[in-house]
Amino acid sequence: MPQRIAIGLLIGLFLYLGLFTWNIRTGYVDTLASHTGLEFARWMLAPGKWVHVQATSFLNRYLYFVGIRQENDLLRQELDAAKVELSNLREDATEVERLRRLLSISPPQEWTRQGARVVSQRLGPNAALETLLIDKGSASGVNINTPVVVPAGVVGRVLRLSPNAATVLLVTDSNSHIPVVSQTNRTQGILKGLGPDHDLTMQYVPQGAPVEEGEILVTSGLADIFPKGLPVAKVTKIGRSGSSLFQVIDAAPLFAPRQLEEVALLFRGPAAASQNAAAGAAPAADAAGPAAVGPIVKPAKGHAKTGQPAPSGVSPAPAPAPAPAPAPAATTAHPASPAAGIGPGAPAGPHQDVPEGTDVKRHRKSIRTAPR
Repeated sequence: MPQRIAIGLLIGLFLYLGLFTWNIRTGYVDTLASHTGLEFARWMLAPGKWVHVQATSFLNRYLYFVGIRQENDLLRQELDAAKVELSNLREDATEVERLRRLLSISPPQEWTRQGARVVSQRLGPNAALETLLIDKGSASGVNINTPVVVPAGVVGRVLRLSPNAATVLLVTDSNSHIPVVSQTNRTQGILKGLGPDHDLTMQYVPQGAPVEEGEILVTSGLADIFPKGLPVAKVTKIGRSGSSLFQVIDAAPLFAPRQLEEVALLFRGPAAASQNAAAGAAPAADAAGPAAVGPIVKPAKGHAKTGQPAPSGVSPAPAPAPAPAPAPAATTAHPASPAAGIGPGAPAGPHQDVPEGTDVKRHRKSIRTAPR
């Protein structure tokens, strides 16, 4: 066994020396080794290079996608903000359009208008009624029965109010009664509401009175609540009810109660208020009659000359009386206060005031005949 190993080493050494000598002379071994080593190195390094490239590419793509995601999230936020802004702008545009129509309301002469927003509908203890709640109250000058209108026509009137809110009774409520007149034929009647989701009815229109379908009903101004000439409803149907003396007239309101967002309040101007106050004072003075002015008393004969006071109960004239003329000593009366001679214990004699109800001539005669 050791001999075979030795022989193998010698043969290997001999082959190596022979190959080395042959390589020195030809160089084939170096060429083969270089090509083989390079190929081996390439094949050994290629997987590592591929792994490096893939890892680097994955990292780059990850970072790229992370940036894209962040940018996408940012763009999505900007898009959402743009959608909200667009929605707000559209809402503002519709609100501006509604307010323009509201401002286009031209109040009647001697009336002014003021806008208000609808806060809620059929809220609180009045939920059984067809009402609206607005954000204006007595602090803004609103009073009971203040007319409420929209560009289409009359909405109703103020029913209750607080300092900063008011309840509006709609024309569609069954408690609403408005004097109206047909715009074309000038036929008068009372427009009454029939409750939610129902039309209106025009009452007390005699048979044969001219009314046409499609005719607009306007306020007549008789109740002194609404100005005259405001549109309220449109006639939709005309009929008869058996032997009734009046026609059955149905009318539709000119506004949608559930779509109201802003309304206008009508106020009487200063000129109208003063005229109404004067008109109200005139009948009161006429009803009071002469008693409110007081009795008209003529001055008694002889009092201007003698300087004696007038009978009690007669008010002195506001203008100063002329100076009394000189009179005989027997008939000259001493000046006395307005209360002289009134009440119990007043002195009697020639210089006392004339008692109430005593004839003036008889009193003067008694003075002349009295002993001195």
